[in-house]
Amino acid sequence: MTEKTTDADVAFIKALAELLRENDLTELEVKREFGEDDSLNVRVSRAAPAAVAAPAPAPVAHAAAPAAVAAAPSAAPAEAAAASEDPASHPGAVTSPMVGTVYLQPEPGAPAFIKVGGTVAEGDTLLIVEAMKTMNHIHAPAAGTVKRILVDDGAAVEFGSPLVILE
Repeated sequence: MTEKTTDADVAFIKALAELLRENDLTELEVKREFGEDDSLNVRVSRAAPAAVAAPAPAPVAHAAAPAAVAAAPSAAPAEAAAASEDPASHPGAVTSPMVGTVYLQPEPGAPAFIKVGGTVAEGDTLLIVEAMKTMNHIHAPAAGTVKRILVDDGAAVEFGSPLVILE
C-alpha cells in the first residue's frame, strides 16, 4: 500500500467512526475492494453500555429540567420528582435495543399489544420496533403491570430510549 492509500484509508475509517457516532450505532462493518488482490476490511464498534449511558439520558435530562424546577416549589415528594426526570433510570423501564420505528399493535387497526394498567407475563410482546424493514418484537423482561407507555405509535426511537415502564 502506498502512503497516499494509507491516508485515504485513515480518512475513510474516521468517516465510518463519525457515522457510527452520529447515528448512535454500536457496530459497523465495511469491505472495500480496490482490485483483485487489494481490499480493505474495516469493523468499527463501541461498547453498548457506553452508548446507553451517554446519549439516552442527555436529551431526557434537558427536557425534564424545567419540570423539576417547576415541581420544587410545589413541595412534591423527592421520589416523584426523580421518577419524572428520567424514565430510563426507572428500575422497570424497558428500553429500545435498536434504532427504529415503534408500533404498538401487530398491524393497523388491530388492538394494541399493551395498555396502561394491563398486566403482562414475562416474554409477552410489548410492542414492535421496525428496523431496516424487519419487525422486531420487544418482549417483557419480567411479569408486571404496565405503568406508562412512553412512546407513540409510529414514533422514531433511538438505541436505549425508554419505551415502557413495568412494575
